[in-house]
Amino acid sequence: MTDIASDAGETWLRPVDQAGRVVLEAGGTWTVFAVAELRHIEDPAKGRRNVAAIDIAGIHKLDTAGALEIVRLQKLFPDADVEGGKPEHLALIELVTKGIAAGVVKPQRMGWLAHWLYELGETVMEFFEQTARLLAFFGEVLVVLAGAIRRPRRFRMSSVVAQMHEVWILAMPIVGVLTFLIGVVVAYQGVEQLKAFGAETFTVEAVSISVLRELGVLLTAIIVAGRSGSAFTAQIGTMQVNLELDAMRTMALNPIEWLVVPRIIALTLSMPLLVFFGNMMGLLGGALACMIYLDFTLVQFFDRLRDTVYIWHFWTGMIKAPVFAFVIAAVGCYEGLQVKGSADSVGRQTTKSVVEAIFFVVVLDALFSIIFLVAGV
Repeated sequence: MTDIASDAGETWLRPVDQAGRVVLEAGGTWTVFAVAELRHIEDPAKGRRNVAAIDIAGIHKLDTAGALEIVRLQKLFPDADVEGGKPEHLALIELVTKGIAAGVVKPQRMGWLAHWLYELGETVMEFFEQTARLLAFFGEVLVVLAGAIRRPRRFRMSSVVAQMHEVWILAMPIVGVLTFLIGVVVAYQGVEQLKAFGAETFTVEAVSISVLRELGVLLTAIIVAGRSGSAFTAQIGTMQVNLELDAMRTMALNPIEWLVVPRIIALTLSMPLLVFFGNMMGLLGGALACMIYLDFTLVQFFDRLRDTVYIWHFWTGMIKAPVFAFVIAAVGCYEGLQVKGSADSVGRQTTKSVVEAIFFVVVLDALFSIIFLVAGV
């Protein structure tokens, strides 16, 4: 029979035939350092699955790691009982066995309803946790912004201007085209629906109020979230992957002050200008559709608009614009800072930032509608 021992000879384990049965005899020092070699040695009773007992009488020193190794041998040979050994060693083995049993969680079978409720609960909890993290980030941004206002020399106006060129000037074509087409669609649908009541002329009010109060700012915000918000995430996320943010922190530069705040300010200043441009293009699209379907002239359309649409319809949309811009920019920058070490993470966080930004924009739009309704605006 062959002993299986560590190089130092302090730990040994050997199979012994006793009256037609196989007994594993263990001896020596079974501690965290001594038993490490046993994990790299083949099964001590390979080909002898009829092990009847594990005799630990020869073990003179045993700790938790050694006891865990004894328990592993018990699981390897389920029919083997532990025999011999000092009372304190047997007590330690029993304690380790109970600890393992207590730590094993048996999988529970759930019905489809319980599983659905579990998934729903996890989703709701994740939503509230993400909202709390975003609110904490908003607070941090406001603190840094307040510090920049107190110390204007730290304010990077050149970066703000460069970002405004990206999020305002370059976004005007797509915003203008889409809002123009939305104005045409709303006017066409209004003519078709109001024709049955002989009230086609009210199409002017339908187009003007819907574009100025809701569609102009909401559509612009969605476009900006998909265009600028995703760009913020991708830019900051790529810097995170390339360890540029770690380099900035090493140089005692705050990434929020140098990267986040300029983007938020640029988008907050640019959004009202984009919304105003989108509103004008939407009204122009509605006017064109009315000229085609109602034989209105451009002057007649805007004369009726001036007489029937109040100035607060315009301001309700404009008030929303900077709030939407702040949320979109903050979410985009926050998700960029959450990128972890790979290009795949950049893609995931970019998608997440667009979805979250659009979601929060729609929620805020609903809250604004309730506030304006209560205020009578």
